[in-house]
Amino acid sequence: MDSGLENVVAAETILSDVDGQNGRLIIRGWPVEMLAASMAFEDAAHLLWQGFFEGLPDVRALGARIGAAREEVFALVADLPGGLDVISFLRAGWALLPDDESLEAAIRLAAAGPVLTAAAVRRGRGEAPVAPDRNASQSSDFLRMLTGIPAGQAEARALDAYLVTVCDHGLNASTFAARVVASTRAGLVSAAVAGVSALKGPLHGGAPGPVLDMIDAIGAPANAERWIEGALGRGDRLMGFGHRVYRVRDPRADALKAAVARLPGTTGRIAFAEHIERAILGRLAAKYPHRRLETNVEFYTALLLEALGLPREAFTAVFACGRVLGWTAHAREQIGDGRLVRPRSVYRGPVPEAA
Repeated sequence: MDSGLENVVAAETILSDVDGQNGRLIIRGWPVEMLAASMAFEDAAHLLWQGFFEGLPDVRALGARIGAAREEVFALVADLPGGLDVISFLRAGWALLPDDESLEAAIRLAAAGPVLTAAAVRRGRGEAPVAPDRNASQSSDFLRMLTGIPAGQAEARALDAYLVTVCDHGLNASTFAARVVASTRAGLVSAAVAGVSALKGPLHGGAPGPVLDMIDAIGAPANAERWIEGALGRGDRLMGFGHRVYRVRDPRADALKAAVARLPGTTGRIAFAEHIERAILGRLAAKYPHRRLETNVEFYTALLLEALGLPREAFTAVFACGRVLGWTAHAREQIGDGRLVRPRSVYRGPVPEAA
């Protein structure tokens, strides 16, 4: 038995390969660093969906259809109750979408993510949601719907880099959940709702906000060593470090570090974060000499999303806005396999006495 399923192969995929020993992530033949540096959200959607949907248009036409779908799903915002946190608002909005296995279902899911996330943030601030602009790119419109003002090119490009970097990552917990639901033929929306329900857990997609909490608690470079010693002494987890698969540095960390470094006004924040990173890595190496704990994607995710003006409570929802591309592609791949996922369990409970 393998309770965490680390050594169980549950699927064959053409979508992504996570090489934890060598710190490499390949998404449909592309190293993640190249995707982050060169692709927009619409490019990543086309890359992941090609071969899984009949009638998939070229990238430009796909972007136009995603833009039109943003306008379509904006009508759902008024139907959602108040008082929901951002990730619950996103999940509730997705659950209202027509549920089938079509390209249109995938497009609506992708389009709805930014619409619902931005609306949830604004409603939480007591502000009216901003309607989408079908002619804008996904990332540019996301930031405009969030702030109410047009996004700069650098900011939109940085958000693209993030959404592309997290669009797929092997058979992680949320993707596996999506594939299990897809195998029942419940539909892409049901698969995505299962995925986001797994993603919201603090052991999966909920770490970037606490990274900023840690940086703020340290406060200044001179406090780093003392703060880290105290945290380790209490047995606290240092957020943004260590990964279930990677035994070396997470390649997505450097892709996002490069993206945030291209944003104006981030030099000081990055320098402070780098000081903390070096201090933590040094202390972890000394404390756990036989166990490599390296920087993971969450550390520089936090800095990037902060620099874009996204509130911490929205970070997991923004993660879902990128990962939904992978969930829908994996769902279609699972459907093509045609096999209902049904693992076995080993019963350890009481048994009736023999007569």
